[in-house]
Amino acid sequence: MTDTATPYRAQSRATVVLVVATVAWVATLALARFGPGGLWGSGESLGWIAVGVNLVLGVAWIAAFVHFLRSVDELQRKVLLEALAVALGVAWVAGLGYAAADAAGLVTFEVDAAALPLVTAAAFLVAFVVGRIRYR
Repeated sequence: MTDTATPYRAQSRATVVLVVATVAWVATLALARFGPGGLWGSGESLGWIAVGVNLVLGVAWIAAFVHFLRSVDELQRKVLLEALAVALGVAWVAGLGYAAADAAGLVTFEVDAAALPLVTAAAFLVAFVVGRIRYR
């Protein structure tokens, strides 16, 4: 085994764990969102169980992402952390800006709560691509 094989295997393993955690979290999110009234009728306890499982798997996803960040090389970590900083900033500015405009009575339309995660994800992807191009 070469010196580069061990970090590569660790990063590959961390990537697989992150993918599995992501799929599990998204699946339980869909189950918590569409299960009540769809899959199992209006059972409130099953809905709370689905939400609880989703929260637990969300924490596991966060841990898997932190582990993934620790497994990548310094340049990739720098690009990812800068993209995460941009995404967090966009989420705060957009979310609080909307809240302020809404509280001031300036918003005349209803925004779905899913819009903020989509805007945040788009900001992350754009910042990640820009970072990859910048540090090429």
